[in-house]
This record gives sequence, structure tokens and C-alpha cells, in this order.
Amino acid sequence: MDPFIRDLPKAELHMHIEGSLEPELMFQLAQRNDIELPYGSVEEIRAAYEFSNLQDFLDIYYAGAGVLQTEQDFYDMTWAYLERAKADTVRHVEIFFDPQTHTDRGIAFETVVTGIHRALVDGRDELGISFRLILCFLRHLSAEAAMHTLEMALPYREWITAVGLDSSEVGHPPEKFRDVFDRARAEGFLTVAHAGEEGPPAYIEQALDLLHVERIDHGVRCLEDDALVERLREAQVPLTVCPLSNVKLRVFDRIEGHNLAHLMARGLKVTVNSDDPSYFGGYVGANYEAVANGLGLAREDLVTLARNSFEASFLSDEDKAAYVAEVEAYAAERS
Repeated sequence: MDPFIRDLPKAELHMHIEGSLEPELMFQLAQRNDIELPYGSVEEIRAAYEFSNLQDFLDIYYAGAGVLQTEQDFYDMTWAYLERAKADTVRHVEIFFDPQTHTDRGIAFETVVTGIHRALVDGRDELGISFRLILCFLRHLSAEAAMHTLEMALPYREWITAVGLDSSEVGHPPEKFRDVFDRARAEGFLTVAHAGEEGPPAYIEQALDLLHVERIDHGVRCLEDDALVERLREAQVPLTVCPLSNVKLRVFDRIEGHNLAHLMARGLKVTVNSDDPSYFGGYVGANYEAVANGLGLAREDLVTLARNSFEASFLSDEDKAAYVAEVEAYAAERS
């Protein structure tokens, strides 16, 4: 990796912790928990990571999550991600977790959140990576199921900063979860939502108007609606874009055709993230490198993306300023 990209201080705001489960660890956990996988080797798993759409990916994603059984499993998965983040000079993470993926197969909510949170605390203390945790509702399930999940989360609200919305986007508009998000905000959670990846620009508008989100996860289809682009630009609503994921899931055919540079040119607050890095071919540093090479971004563009990642975070204004100063100092040293 280009040393400038590798060492550039950055935050990651769109990463599903279950999507960081590498095949090697999947096999280890399957053996630890006496679970039989439908694959005979790491190579077979990687060969299965060829997707034609979001649903193809989700099918194998949910199957892989089945190896996660104990608090230690969730800790080990999260710690493995944090070590890779450290190697990419990630200074702050805001990670998603999908409790319904686990509670629906009999794993206690407490088991999931405690393992993840314990690893994040150790990552802060030992690796110097600050964090926020975001609970995502699975949008292909019912709003009632999401409300039940929210209620399970209430005893852990000090650990969970925000709620989000992920899984199959098409056919599951944000409006379906309006009551859940109203309740979440009343309970003190911030809100984000996946919108405008495979779904239409109207889903982005619904996320803003009905769910009152602070950020749009993905949002790449906003360019189809000029009025929406102006609204996002004027309000500086962050977009947590995931370039390698977008190519892997055929939102764009190749990285050279990604619209990230156009989003930036329109004045939008764009950030670069890895989404589900084990499945999509790269952690956040690889995503920076992909857009740098594929779109011809200059160093100043990469610095802008890194700066945006901290400014779009849920950190305090004081902490944001400190991290942005770190980015600016790094850029100045290498100018």
C-alpha cells in the first residue's frame, strides 16, 4: 500500500463487524464451537465470495455468522478487525453490529454486545483507537422485530451511540421503521440509515425526513436527483461511501466508474469506508488506495476524505478538532 495512504490518520464510520469475519477465523470458531461449515477450506469460502447483487452476499454473510456463539467469539472477531484497523492508521471507528442475526438463532443480546464492547474498550486502551457502537436493524425483518431489538438494547444504552438500518434495501423503505426510529431518538440514540445504494434516491429522502438521520450510509444514487444533491450539500449530510463494496455488489461495474469523485465535486461530505471488508476485498486503507488509483485522486483529495471522516463522526467537537489537527499536521509534514 502507498505509505501516504497507509499512514494517513483516518476514521471508519461504515463497517459491519460481522462482515470483518475472515475465513481463517470462521474456521477456527467453527472448530471451537463444533459447527460444521458447508465449505471444506478457506479457499472454498473465498471462491464463494463472488456476488451478483446484495442478496447473494447476504445469504453467505448470515451463514458465516452462525459460527459466532460465545462472548469470546464476538470479542475475537472485533479484536481481529481492530488490529487490521490499527495497521491502516485508523484512529477512530464507529462500527455496526446486527443483533438480530444472532438473537434469532438463540444467542443472547448480552453475549453479543458484551463481547464486542469489551474488545472495543481494549482496542481503545491498547491500540489507541476510539470508538462508537451502532446497532443496526435488519430491514428485511418486521418493524415489530426491530422494536423488540431496540427494547433489548435499552439496558446497554451507555454502550450504544446510535441505531441504523441495513440488510436488503430494495422493497424495504425507511418509512417502514419510522416508529422504531422515533422511539430510538426518544431514548437518546442518534440515527443513521443505509439508503441510496441499490434503493432509489427517494429512500434517502425518507431517511432524512422520517428517520431524521445524522448520516446516510452509502447514498451513491443521490446524483440521480439534483434537488436532493443540493439538499445534502447545503446541510453537509455525510455520506459513508464504500467503494470496493459498491463494485463487488455491482452497484458500479468497476472502480474507475465509481461516482465518488463526482460526489466530492458536487460539494458533498463524502467519507471512505470498507463496509464488509472480509467479503468485499479490502479494509479501509485498500478502499482509499482503490479510489486514489482508479479515480486519479490527488493527495489533497485523500486528505479531504480523511478530514471528513472525523468531522462526520459522533465524536465531541473537541475530539473532532484534535483528530482533524492530526490529519492536517500529517499532510503538512508530507507536502
